[in-house]
Amino acid sequence: MNNTNNKDQGAETEEYDLVILGSGEAGKLISWTLGKKGMKTAVIERKYIGGACPNIACLPSKNIIHSAKVASYFRRSEEFGISKDNWKINMGAVRERKRKMVVGLVDLHLEQYKKSGVDLIMGEGRFIAPKTIEVKLANGTARILRGKQVVINTGTHASIETIPGLQEANPLTHIEALELDQIPEHLIVLGGGFVGIEFAQAIRRFGSRVTVIDRNASLAHQEDEDISQALHNLFIEEGIEVLTNAHVTRVEGQSGDSVKLSYKREDSDMIIEGSHLMIATGRTPNTEGIGLDIAGVEITSHGYIKVNERLETTASDVWAAGECAGSPHFTHISKNDFNVVAENILGGNRVTTGRQVPFCMFTDPEFARIGLSEKEAKERGISYRLAKIPFSAILRARTLSETQGFMKALVDSTSDRILGFSAFGTEAGEIMASVQVAMIAGLPYTLLRDAIFTHPTMAEGLISLFNNVPAS
Repeated sequence: MNNTNNKDQGAETEEYDLVILGSGEAGKLISWTLGKKGMKTAVIERKYIGGACPNIACLPSKNIIHSAKVASYFRRSEEFGISKDNWKINMGAVRERKRKMVVGLVDLHLEQYKKSGVDLIMGEGRFIAPKTIEVKLANGTARILRGKQVVINTGTHASIETIPGLQEANPLTHIEALELDQIPEHLIVLGGGFVGIEFAQAIRRFGSRVTVIDRNASLAHQEDEDISQALHNLFIEEGIEVLTNAHVTRVEGQSGDSVKLSYKREDSDMIIEGSHLMIATGRTPNTEGIGLDIAGVEITSHGYIKVNERLETTASDVWAAGECAGSPHFTHISKNDFNVVAENILGGNRVTTGRQVPFCMFTDPEFARIGLSEKEAKERGISYRLAKIPFSAILRARTLSETQGFMKALVDSTSDRILGFSAFGTEAGEIMASVQVAMIAGLPYTLLRDAIFTHPTMAEGLISLFNNVPAS
């Protein structure tokens, strides 16, 4: 290792082929892949080994959501011919199941770091010169790392709006909500987007009274009206109070004890009180205070790192990946960012332009979409044919007693190309994958319409769906 003295910093500069700030999905995969190819690699991680997904986001939340689904089956047990007596929710056990899974996932990550020969350094990192990062360690000492190539993968965190009293109320974010060991008496969720919707349903199914407050006119307001309405109806059926077009003006009290929110709705001043408050109104990039200006890395007006289609920043040999680079906020997109950056570091020319962005919201039933929504098609002036069927038309859904919801597809008006697919129903994410493969291959919808799918499966519903495409 080539070291140079750095008297000003009190530490020697350690030279690496690759230094990665942040061990999220993209960062860890880049490190393991290039480390195994012989690049001397270091990863700097502040707290969560493997990033948010295995520790405090995707996988833990889906773990909790599944526990809530099991609870919902207990409530419905007589529907399936099973009697129940004196059952109750143990939130401590729910949390322990989640924690056990997280520990197992972290162990798998540590094993991968060992196998790849990558140096995992736990500490706070910030640039002190181009391609040079100082890491403050827990023991009070510091290390200085310089990479021939540097990747920034610092992610985002939950935004807390500048509403009077909100910060002081110590609201839950998704992180703290995943650590609840008691069922909230009344949880108020501020935000009707994906995170707020998933948690609202889960906590309600554990037995809490739940209210969702959103400033927009509907839940998941960026989606088609029928999707938003279906989510709204689902919440009403499950006893979740929904307050849309509500603008919170003040928060009083402490989450976990007692909170009071003042809000305006339809020109009326109103108040709602609860025991807990969860904030789910958006994300803020983790780009402040890490010396990006010193590194020559520019950011956007919203704080995201400026990148081109190759995920190069404004600084030579410095890349950014994942949510901090403004990529869509999904782990699978961050994984694709890994493919882009790793291949380009090795001399390739891979880009993010035109890539598909599938997603699934893990409510029960799920909502999944790939390609254009009706709203997007209309906004872009794209002509389409619409096919739509209820989940009750899928025989497998009837065997499961899960007939709520619908699926729909947009097909080009002048060709048989599939433009988009949406599903609100059980196993929607799995069904979507079949349509996505057809879209990737550029196949006409008629191949799915005329396919032979196993009976009875959920995918079999695609035959019925595409048989309902209007003639061009």
